[in-house]
Amino acid sequence: MSQKRNITKEDCYERDSLQKKNLSGTKEDAKGILRKMPLTLRLIRKILEMIAIIDYDAGNIKSVEKACLALGEKPVVSREPEVLRRADRIILPGVGAFGDAMKKLEQYGLIPVIREAAASGRPFLGICLGLQLMFESSEESPGVEGLGLLPGHIRKIPSGGGRKIPHMGWNSLEISADSRLFSGVSSGSFVYFVHSYYLPAEEADLTGAVTDYGVRIRAAAERGNLFACQFHPEKSSRVGRRILKNFLEL
Repeated sequence: MSQKRNITKEDCYERDSLQKKNLSGTKEDAKGILRKMPLTLRLIRKILEMIAIIDYDAGNIKSVEKACLALGEKPVVSREPEVLRRADRIILPGVGAFGDAMKKLEQYGLIPVIREAAASGRPFLGICLGLQLMFESSEESPGVEGLGLLPGHIRKIPSGGGRKIPHMGWNSLEISADSRLFSGVSSGSFVYFVHSYYLPAEEADLTGAVTDYGVRIRAAAERGNLFACQFHPEKSSRVGRRILKNFLEL
């Protein structure tokens, strides 16, 4: 016949120690799952969501596509309205003349599609000429209306003071503290510009970034779901990759 053993203080300490160890293990397991979830969610997003680059014969489409691929994304380059309507994020690249670009967008029936996308709340990014097209007009093409997604008018960079036009090269940025596009990017970072026309920094109440080239230039604009860069993030090395990554992860 087995004898009943009295429970000692040491038994209670041992039991409490085991319980704490088990609880600790449970917390560590939970933390491990939480650490893994962001990566899993990113992978799911990449599978399910579509990034579209608008194809209207702009010269920098391939370089923007290549930059997205380098970040692990698989963008769709298209001018088909139904494809663009299904996209979760849209990029409007561009180099060249304001008037010619607006004519191309009209020719391919893209103007109403772009305005619809901008109004839908989906993240939308204009690059270089793409930024200029998002505003109301440009001195480069008098009488030609822009997309009017954001208020403001594009001006010609004034000559003089030893400035070369077009503005071509690396300039530093003054970044708004509340910018989502520049999250993790420090003020003073350099990016690459090629342009002769610009949005004056004081023209519109926008967040983003500004730079100085004899005049105060709105280097990047941000309002709601609309984002735009006068510079080329796809040609701006590590800083540009971070900016594109921020947009692609919105």
